[in-house]
Amino acid sequence: MLNPRLQALFDDYFSSHQHPINRLTHKVAIPVIVLHIVAMLDWVKLFSFPGLPGGDLTLGIVAWLLATLWYLRADVKLGLIVSVAMALCFPLGRMMPVWSVVAIAVGGWLIQLAGHAVWEKKSPSFLTNMVHALIGPMFFVALITGDYAIKSQPMDASASRA
Repeated sequence: MLNPRLQALFDDYFSSHQHPINRLTHKVAIPVIVLHIVAMLDWVKLFSFPGLPGGDLTLGIVAWLLATLWYLRADVKLGLIVSVAMALCFPLGRMMPVWSVVAIAVGGWLIQLAGHAVWEKKSPSFLTNMVHALIGPMFFVALITGDYAIKSQPMDASASRA
């Protein structure tokens, strides 16, 4: 069972993601966006650290550690899943040529923004609540695991007469 704060964050996030096609675009775009963000932040070397894979402490590792702490505080099970998935982005991002990371960044954001512009007709929720940038990946993991269920919406009376 989700804690009340996370439940409220998911409900708020869901309010900006009502259209099923928009949610589908996010299921594609969010993993791609997470991959490109981790990969690009991993390009920023902070200092040499021989104990780490690659031998450098990067901005990506620092961001991943901070995000992991936030995710684990929000929910241990979901936080572990999201954190492990994000950690897998490091070796994948390091194998990818720079041009492909840039290409998936552009593609992922175009898919994400199309979902909001074309189907949802609302701006992305992280533009009004930056926490939603962290909530998005966890929200879709919670849907997959069944930890969050989308509540059925009552049909609009005018739509039921059509």
